[in-house]
Amino acid sequence: MKTEVILTHNIVGLGGESDQVKVAAGYARNYLFPQRLAIPVSGANKRHLEALRQRRAEREAHEFNTMTELSKGLAKLVCVIKVKAGEDGKMFGAVTAGMIADELKHQFDVSLEKRKIHLDHPIKTLGEHEVDLHLHAEVKGTLKVRVESTTPVAVPAADAKVEAPHTEKRGRRTDSPEAAAPEKSKPAKSEKAPKSAERKPKAEKAKSE
Repeated sequence: MKTEVILTHNIVGLGGESDQVKVAAGYARNYLFPQRLAIPVSGANKRHLEALRQRRAEREAHEFNTMTELSKGLAKLVCVIKVKAGEDGKMFGAVTAGMIADELKHQFDVSLEKRKIHLDHPIKTLGEHEVDLHLHAEVKGTLKVRVESTTPVAVPAADAKVEAPHTEKRGRRTDSPEAAAPEKSKPAKSEKAPKSAERKPKAEKAKSE
């Protein structure tokens, strides 16, 4: 069974102050009326509608101004989220709106409901992403989210090689074992003199004959 009530507060998914809505009788009796979130529709209560409309207008103006300033501030931020990824850069898991909301609170002390962070699908790639924000019925914004890997990136083997100096062909390296060993000394030319001296006695013998 449904009953008609006048909302005295803004209730997400139901309506705002001064709205007349139909709800389940038990929901109105056990929750809305005890919490003073609504009042029954009656001739006496309808007199309060103008006051409720005025209060609603003031609340919505305040929310609009607050969300507009928040949108400007968030546009200047970069929310960094660390994730685990393989050496090829492929992420394990994905970044959700709830994770972004948690990091905004942790990094910048900004409280933002995850339902206001609009993702078509969870983020599954590393790098920088621009996320849409639905902060208010009339206020939208964007937030930069940079997803970084906590896994060290392996350096490719080709990049890890250090170029060897190209000086070996031009001369010996002074620090090589061969350079450290002393060179074998060549016999001096004067050492060959005895051979020519040995021939002289033969010539003298020929003269005596």
